[in-house]
Parts: sequence; C-alpha cells; structure tokens
Amino acid sequence: MATQPGQPRGRRGTVGHAYSALNLRLLLATAGAVIMIVFTVLLALAGQPVLAIITAALAVVAVIDIAVVVRRIRIRHRADPNRHYSLFE
Repeated sequence: MATQPGQPRGRRGTVGHAYSALNLRLLLATAGAVIMIVFTVLLALAGQPVLAIITAALAVVAVIDIAVVVRRIRIRHRADPNRHYSLFE
C-alpha cells in the first residue's frame, strides 16, 4: 500500500479517508488543551508545581495533536476541495 502525501508511513487510513474523525479529534484536542491550561494555572496558583508541570506537559501534547490534525485537514481539503466534511468524518 503506497502512502499518500501527508500520510505517515505505516498508518492506517488515507488522506481522503482518515482512520479517525479529524474534526471530532480536533474538537476533543482543543477542549483538552483548554482544560489542561486552566488546570495548569490553577495548580500553579495553588502552590503545586509538580502537578502544574504534568498538566502543562499534557497541554503541550494536546497542542501538538491540534497541529497534526489541522495539517491533515488542510491536506485533505487540498486533495478534494469541493467536498465538505461533517464533524464525524
């Protein structure tokens, strides 16, 4: 199976037919990033530096996931600009 542009090697699915629902994944990653940022600030203000570092690291992971999903969505739209995707595609 040949990989398509923007698709990592060894991954299931293709750019045109993603293995995960990219729009839903974007929504969940954004919610996770916001929640982790809020927790980081609250824990830092509460004097819990270790927990604040852990939640900050989780926020960074969520932001990286957002960047990956946005990149894949842009590639998908470039490949088929006339198709509109629902939240669950």
